[in-house]
Amino acid sequence: QVQLVESGGGLVQAGGSLRLSCAASGNIFSFNTMGWYRQAPGKQRELVGFVTSGGNTNYVDSVKGRFTISPISRDNAKNTVYLQMNSLQPEDTGVYYCYIRLPLKGDYWDQGTQVTVSS
Repeated sequence: QVQLVESGGGLVQAGGSLRLSCAASGNIFSFNTMGWYRQAPGKQRELVGFVTSGGNTNYVDSVKGRFTISPISRDNAKNTVYLQMNSLQPEDTGVYYCYIRLPLKGDYWDQGTQVTVSS
C-alpha cells in the first residue's frame, strides 16, 4: 500500500504565499513523478506541476515563475516534496491534490487540501 499525507493549505490574501508538503510512504521502490493537481469550484482538475525522480520539474503555464516544487527528499522510508506558492492570486483557489506515479502501478492520491486566496 501507498499512503500520501499532505499539509499546509489554508487561507491567504492575494499576493501572499503558502507552502504545501506531501509525504509518500509504503511500497515505493521507485517512482516516475510526484506533484500536484488542483481543482477549482466548477472546473476540471488540472495539473499544477511535478518533479521527476531525476529532479526535473514541469509546471502549468499559469503558475510558472510563482510556484516551485522542491526536489524529493527521502528520509525514514518517506518521500517528501514541497510546493512553494508565491504571489498567490484568487484564481489559484481550489483543492490541491498531491499524487505520486509509480511504475506499473499508476497514480496514488491524497484527499486534498483547500487553498483559498482572498482578493
